[in-house]
Parts: sequence; structure tokens; C-alpha cells
Amino acid sequence: MDIRKIKKLIEMLEASGIAELEITEGEESVRINRYGQMPPMIPPPAPYPMPYPAAPQAPAATPAPAAEAAPAGKPAPDGKLIRSPMVGTFYNAPAPDADPFIKLGDDIKAGDTVCIIEAMKMFNRIEADFGGKVVEILVENGQPVEYDEPLFVVK
Repeated sequence: MDIRKIKKLIEMLEASGIAELEITEGEESVRINRYGQMPPMIPPPAPYPMPYPAAPQAPAATPAPAAEAAPAGKPAPDGKLIRSPMVGTFYNAPAPDADPFIKLGDDIKAGDTVCIIEAMKMFNRIEADFGGKVVEILVENGQPVEYDEPLFVVK
């Protein structure tokens, strides 16, 4: 097939609303696709006629005091803290009907999975950075956690 014919077909395809064109002449064949291998994106729906009401603003967060400081009325934890590396939902087991990764009194070592934190439908296994004995579990199963929030106390 002549290259000039192919160029003309491309121009015709771009000028029209057609997404794909295939031409066969004898044993020669050419397929031209405007969008490559991906299908065209569907445009987003038109916005609603009335805007959503503004969400109430949360009060500005005050910076937390020193990382190891405990809230008023609660003694500082005695041991090292395993903290949340991300914002998400804390899960203490790989499945609802499964045994928890760790329990109070368990001995753990560096690299052991201690929990899962779900963030944006991704389940992230959280591993201990150090070993020791679990003396306190600071969060409940299914509880939302913040970045750098203490999860476990290990001695």
C-alpha cells in the first residue's frame, strides 16, 4: 500500500469521529487506531447544578509534644514504641477469623509482621524494626490510626 494513501487515511481518521479504521487491498492490510491500544476515556459527568455544602472545618491540630510524651494523666510507656508508618485502619490479624499476628506477652524479633494497616484499599504488612516482648497493645482492631501513632509497646 502506498504511504501517501496511508497518510491520507490518517488525515481522514483525525478529521472524522471514527476511532479505528482497517483497510485491506489484496494481501496488504492496514489498521489505524486513533487511541493506540487504550480505549478512549469517557468524559466525567457534568457537575451537579447545586454545589455540595461546605464540609465543617475541624479545629487546627496543635503540634504534639515530644514523640515519647504521654497524654496528661497517663504514664509514659515503659519500653520502645512500634509506630504506624502511615494513616489507615489497623488490623491485628490477616483475616477476621484468623489469629492475631501478636498478643500481649509475645516475644517478637525484627522483621516479624505485627499488624496490617489498610490505606486506600491496600493492605500493608507492618514489621517490627526491633525485637522484644510485647507489653502493651495501644490500638483496637479496626481502629483508624494516624501517621507516627504508637501501636505497640515492646520491652
